[in-house]
Amino acid sequence: MVNAPGGAAPVISAWTAVSPLGLRAADFTAALRSGRAAGRPLDPEEWSVPFREAGLVPDFHIRQILGRKGTRSMDRATGLAVTAIRHLLTGEREDEGAERLPGVGEETGLALGTSTGSAQSIMDFTRDSLVGKKPFYVDPARFPNTVMNCAAGQSAIWHGLRGPNTTIAGGRATALLALRYAMRLQRAGRAQAVLCGAVEEFSSARAWLEWHARADEESADSAAVLGEGAAVWLLEPDASAREHGRKGLAEVLGLEFGCAADAKQARTVLAEAIGRLLDRTGVTPGELSAVADSGAPGAEGEAERAALADALGGAEPPRITAADTVGDTCAAAAAFQIAAVLAMAERKEIASGNTALVTTVDRDGVVGAALLRIR
Repeated sequence: MVNAPGGAAPVISAWTAVSPLGLRAADFTAALRSGRAAGRPLDPEEWSVPFREAGLVPDFHIRQILGRKGTRSMDRATGLAVTAIRHLLTGEREDEGAERLPGVGEETGLALGTSTGSAQSIMDFTRDSLVGKKPFYVDPARFPNTVMNCAAGQSAIWHGLRGPNTTIAGGRATALLALRYAMRLQRAGRAQAVLCGAVEEFSSARAWLEWHARADEESADSAAVLGEGAAVWLLEPDASAREHGRKGLAEVLGLEFGCAADAKQARTVLAEAIGRLLDRTGVTPGELSAVADSGAPGAEGEAERAALADALGGAEPPRITAADTVGDTCAAAAAFQIAAVLAMAERKEIASGNTALVTTVDRDGVVGAALLRIR
């Protein structure tokens, strides 16, 4: 349970997304409601995976985007995170030496969500230790990629962020958990401005892990397309945003979480979490202007939709599902849901003063809900 103190709700004042829709937030916003399918055909000579399609970030080549220095051993997940944070800090300007956002100094914190870090890096390094001439003949430069906090740590190093640095993992609920952590950092006085979001890569390792996970689930939707990308935003006090010339885009009114043993129980647990969140914030179901659900495949998606119906009664606010266009991004799913709400608000499709509900259900039982008020 996290609620902002009265009159002191932190605001999201800037955001960006590197996604299958493009490298920029503008690309994400323009294509979000385009109706385009998430998947694109995969080249079987390049990808040894059990799927024919995936939602890949277009033209994402780490060395072309970030340069050759310091990128020789950088994995895809880290590259996506570093790129997204660079775009956010520079206001997506391309000019060399572009100044970062005012008021976002080296004391800024970072709460970045991920799944296991890079599954591909972990498996490659482990394999090298087994098939090399001797178990210890591995590339030591690639060892940092095997730890879960690699993307967050490298992002901080690249961008000179010396504030609290945290990696959060929680399946599809990851970005909401990261948002809660960022708010706790602010409440505790550990950081005023916090960069928050999540990243997920597409790789052969992740594809095969997902394939086997779905095979173990009786109601799994094997047609769900895997996607990748990173979505991050700046969370800061409203006064700080105004001081530095930024208009708050959305207030974080509160978050609520729960844990269920299975999909059937997830329906009840999520419905109760939504009910508690609405009660504590004084928002009625009829006042919601949008619901951004996870679009999860299989039983968890069914449970999420049923929970929303239970919690909202007869209210049917417009539904936003980023997964329709970016695919199943797992750990980054909720980050893209929040990005979708912000994109819709920028296009005036959610009016100022209105509220949007973000919900998620993970196959491991974690459920979450967040309530945002558009500024």
